[in-house]
Amino acid sequence: MAQLIVTKNGPIGNILISNIEKMNAMTMDMWSGIPKALNDFDADPEVRVIVIRGDGEKAFISGADISQFEKLRSTADAQELYNNAVSLAYAAPGKCTKPVIASIRGYCFGGGLGFAAACDIRICSEDAQFRMPAARLGLGYAPDGINRFINLIGAANTADIFYSARRFDAADALHMGYVSQVHPVDKLAEATDAYLKILSENAPMTMAATKFAIKQCLAASHERDFVQATQMVKDCFASNDYIEGRKAFIEKRTPIFKGD
Repeated sequence: MAQLIVTKNGPIGNILISNIEKMNAMTMDMWSGIPKALNDFDADPEVRVIVIRGDGEKAFISGADISQFEKLRSTADAQELYNNAVSLAYAAPGKCTKPVIASIRGYCFGGGLGFAAACDIRICSEDAQFRMPAARLGLGYAPDGINRFINLIGAANTADIFYSARRFDAADALHMGYVSQVHPVDKLAEATDAYLKILSENAPMTMAATKFAIKQCLAASHERDFVQATQMVKDCFASNDYIEGRKAFIEKRTPIFKGD
């Protein structure tokens, strides 16, 4: 059954992409469910960090479910509805104020590559395989999506993976900056969980301010809001978490942040 499996484990929000029979290809309903899942976690004060994984051992997301294209992308109106659902899913990690981590094992193709690029940080296994096959399918890619890749891996690497539609491996992904960490297959889950633990223990206001500032720096100059970014920094310095952080440092203990 194609579905998103959404669970919470204390401060960790989990979204599992599950469509194992089709290598976790994304259906229209799955694309549409991403924004709600992320919004719900963003509104939950207990959740500090969100992780997205693919179900099974073979894929993160192999792309969109092409079997739906004839019905859902065969006319201009249907294409617009489908593209809007995908665009909203791509935008959701950036709109979320909390860190969104993609933990990638196996295939990460097409829509999966684009969606993972929209997350804050990508961690992958050594067997991960990446591809943007749009040029082999005759599909166009929206400018905001292209810009997302340019901001992440640069214009030359973006041109390469889109023009060639070639597969590239974990070493290539690390070299071009698409992923931040590469781990042995049998260590990916452990390494991801360890990283999530680190983030979940850090000051949420600081992470939110950092995420917002990064977004402003990458935005077009007329869209930037450095006033709000600066205010969020001031709010950090005025917070109880800042007091707790200083006390914990002096007392040589792990701080307990509450997000206020």
